[in-house]
Amino acid sequence: KYTVERTYHTRANQQTMMETFRTACYMDHFGRLIVLSSTQIPFHVRRIVGRALDIPASKVRVIKPRIGGGFGAKQTSVSEIYPAIVTWKTGRPSKMIFSRYESMICSSPRHEMEITVRAGADENGIIKAIDLYTLSNTGAYGEHSSTTVGLSGHKSIALYRHTEAYRFAFDVVYTNVQAAGAYRGYGATQGIFAVESAVNELAHKMGMDPVKVKEMNMPIEGGPLPGYPDVPYAQSCSMDRCMARAKEMMDWDSKYPCRDMGNGKVRGVGVAMAMQGSSIAGVDVGGADIKLNEDGSYTLALGCTDMGTGCDTVMAQIAADCLNTPMDNIVVFSVDTDISPYDSGSYASSTTYATGNAVIQACGELRKRIHAFGAQMLGVSAEESDFDGEKVRTEDGKEVTLQQIAGKATCGVCSELQVVKEYSSPISPPPFMAGAAEVEIDKETGQIDVIDYVGVIDCGTPINPNLARVQAEGGIGQGIGMVLYEDVQYTDKGKIRNNSFMQYKIPNRMDIPKVRIEFESSYEKTGPFGAKSIGELVIDTPCPAIANAVYNATGVRVRELPITPEKVAMGILEQEAGEKK
Repeated sequence: KYTVERTYHTRANQQTMMETFRTACYMDHFGRLIVLSSTQIPFHVRRIVGRALDIPASKVRVIKPRIGGGFGAKQTSVSEIYPAIVTWKTGRPSKMIFSRYESMICSSPRHEMEITVRAGADENGIIKAIDLYTLSNTGAYGEHSSTTVGLSGHKSIALYRHTEAYRFAFDVVYTNVQAAGAYRGYGATQGIFAVESAVNELAHKMGMDPVKVKEMNMPIEGGPLPGYPDVPYAQSCSMDRCMARAKEMMDWDSKYPCRDMGNGKVRGVGVAMAMQGSSIAGVDVGGADIKLNEDGSYTLALGCTDMGTGCDTVMAQIAADCLNTPMDNIVVFSVDTDISPYDSGSYASSTTYATGNAVIQACGELRKRIHAFGAQMLGVSAEESDFDGEKVRTEDGKEVTLQQIAGKATCGVCSELQVVKEYSSPISPPPFMAGAAEVEIDKETGQIDVIDYVGVIDCGTPINPNLARVQAEGGIGQGIGMVLYEDVQYTDKGKIRNNSFMQYKIPNRMDIPKVRIEFESSYEKTGPFGAKSIGELVIDTPCPAIANAVYNATGVRVRELPITPEKVAMGILEQEAGEKK
């Protein structure tokens, strides 16, 4: 029997989206307050602004234009209240654009967490028990405090299917620092770093390759997901193929654990696996409104927020496929709370999964209505005709085009060729990922360079592989920032020290290695065309994989992020001093 008990410490991280917080307000000619804002949660902003001004939400209209990133920071109402007050009181237009400094001090960074993991395995390397305790720092206020910490256990314990005994407990503390909030990964990132690092340490203690340990214990299709009540078993899962492919891409067997490069530098490899969720089961709502226009085009109004993720494109693809029409024939109308269907917001990896299902349902209903109306124009029943997306035809050759149907339906006949659907999932099927990193370390200075990173992902069946790939590359880049560079620091009075990009280091293009992404598709029967989520999952593997690679290269185990050159260099010196004794 083998056990480990270790404590890991992750620091607060800023989301550092490229577009800062910004809002503009004006009064319309009906005396209503119009709020244009860079936000992930337009419908929540409408409610919050209404309550702040003590006016009905019906007096507030929120419009979300194109926005440049959010990553959870814009899941909080930051910039909307103040210009709204000015415009409501004066009747004059107002705007508020945060500088980078203001965005850094007014944001809600990732929760700092200290996580203690006890894990036990039998003599064959089967993980039988995991005990997790998380202490989370929520800062001065409790926003997101209880929900975020839950994911540190919720998304990590389930990675080990043979676990017979598991326990998860947590405490959340108020401290005199900046209030923490939502950031991509939302607690799972911290929990997976701790659990995966502990299992990697357990593998070392057992003298086993960590890939082998994970292969024996990972989730498999149809297998259990301990501690994951959203779904009791993995109904779609290709984690085994993800790990096999990642091992192959990294050429793991020839590189593990490390190689001395002969020039004072050494290279090591590390591995990790991760899972997330697809929307919050029974909570998140996705909405879609599709209508046929008089020229035969379609307008798709969405309640979800595209913040650079490309969800407007994905939803247009889904609609075009369902309606059997060219994608150019779909006009996507982004969020306007007056005319968009209700949507709880773009967070919790919910957009493609939840809103995609709403789009499928809305388009399916609209297609039936168009078919029935076209058949009526031909004097036959729907069963006696066929609709291919362009024409309704009968067996004897009579036909009517989509444009003719649209013209007739909007001119005098008043047929309602418009459908609104909303979708909320009772379950949250997890996507899975295997990540492997290769790092090069200068043994004299402790300098760490990530040489190679491979990520193999099971996000169900990707609807748009190109958009999924750039999501993965971006998430891995942010994960590299978290593990090697980023650390929100405060003065004794809780004032943030590193309040610009001069002091707060995030990785630039030179710090990001060759990132190679592949997909090992599964088919999630509850998802749109078999898809699951990808947005948050992809930030979860770099921290444990790179920490494992650093250890394999140097023998220095760093359990407190970020892993800086100083920590590595000092660890190497301590090792050498110990050997001399």
